[in-house]
Amino acid sequence: MLPRWHILLGAVFALILLALFPSIGFVNAIVIFLSSFLIDFDHYAVAVFETGRWSLRDAFDFYRRLELEEKRERRRGIRRKGKLHVFHTIEFHLLVFLIGLKFSLFFFIFVGMLFHSITDFVWLVIKDRVYRREFFLSRWLVKQALSQSKG
Repeated sequence: MLPRWHILLGAVFALILLALFPSIGFVNAIVIFLSSFLIDFDHYAVAVFETGRWSLRDAFDFYRRLELEEKRERRRGIRRKGKLHVFHTIEFHLLVFLIGLKFSLFFFIFVGMLFHSITDFVWLVIKDRVYRREFFLSRWLVKQALSQSKG
């Protein structure tokens, strides 16, 4: 899902939460909103790592090229995982949630991240692209270790 949709949906979500639960306060609603799209920083970090370029435009171009490559592969029946986005993994969500049990700010960050991940998952299902996402950092690490030991 493109960032503009995460920003829009995150704003609507944060406003709805604030209307339903005014006790969360404006600042925490802003934290939820910001975390509902800033979680995508890992996409930018991957693009910088892969291309060596810091430009946001270059990052968007990087992902456009990956999308075109994926479409070509799908036409040939190839369905493989995309790049790892560590902030989108279950383990990272769990870490933020556990920190949130001690520090409430992180709980609100977790809420925004969870909303982001749910909207991502729905979009991936609609686009038949769930196979592209690695949801578990631990599984990715094991696969990396196994591929290193073979090669």
